[in-house]
Amino acid sequence: MKIKDLYSTGKLVISFELFPPKNWQGFAELYEHFSELVKCKPSYVTCTYGAGGSGGAKEAQKRTLEVLKWVKQDYSQIPLVSHLTCVNATVDDLRQYLFQVSALGIIGIVALRGDAPGNVRPFVPTPGGFRYALELVRLIKSDFPNFSVLVAGYPEKHPEAETLEEDIKHLKMKVDAGAEVVLTQLFYNNEDFYRFRDLCDREGIYVPIVPGILPVTNLSQVKRITSLCGARINETLLERLEKYPNDEEGQFLVGVYYATRQVEDLIKNGVPGVHFYVLNKSRSALYICKALCL
Repeated sequence: MKIKDLYSTGKLVISFELFPPKNWQGFAELYEHFSELVKCKPSYVTCTYGAGGSGGAKEAQKRTLEVLKWVKQDYSQIPLVSHLTCVNATVDDLRQYLFQVSALGIIGIVALRGDAPGNVRPFVPTPGGFRYALELVRLIKSDFPNFSVLVAGYPEKHPEAETLEEDIKHLKMKVDAGAEVVLTQLFYNNEDFYRFRDLCDREGIYVPIVPGILPVTNLSQVKRITSLCGARINETLLERLEKYPNDEEGQFLVGVYYATRQVEDLIKNGVPGVHFYVLNKSRSALYICKALCL
């Protein structure tokens, strides 16, 4: 089975991104929330790959594998995709991880360069490792051809790219190397996604381009996340959120309403699927899927 084939049926593809919790309490909460998320009948689920952190690269990798093993064991009907980054990894390290997830029955890899610890720029590759996601895509297609390969797209351009057009040229190189699906970074202005999609089409990128959506559940949280990834917060959304400065439930409801309208517009404009960054929670995604009868 290939992930790209899910997008060729004409049915909207819903997918979720999980991240590996740092402790057992986080795992317990993830288990509880995921049992709710499966009610949305996701076509596949991805799990991020921790390449660093306080426990080191090996400990972070272990947590990713634990999430994948658990979902595979308890929800075997859901196809699984693992993220993989070039951070703190030699080529041999990358191959070893790919062997591990292949043995688990994972069907795809989101191939990323990743951000260096401390977000140090410019990115310095590990000795014996890769500098670019393009190199990781080539490794997977050469040595592990059974994997579906997904890559990241940036509707507002990658923070390190000089221009959006330059960024899309790099994306084209990854697609030409074998990437089958593009999952975008979060965004809050659909016009940015449509512009990005049009530019990809002009560049000859014809694989599914899937919008990544992070519903706002907390104003300070989204300000922090958008500052890290370079995304702009929609002014109308920001104004409404700021009307509830000390009301978490008010902020949540504003964010879910905005994300629901955002997804509804994306569907009307022909996206092949929606990839939700759920932050290991279930409530916002459930509300959106129910409201739109997804």
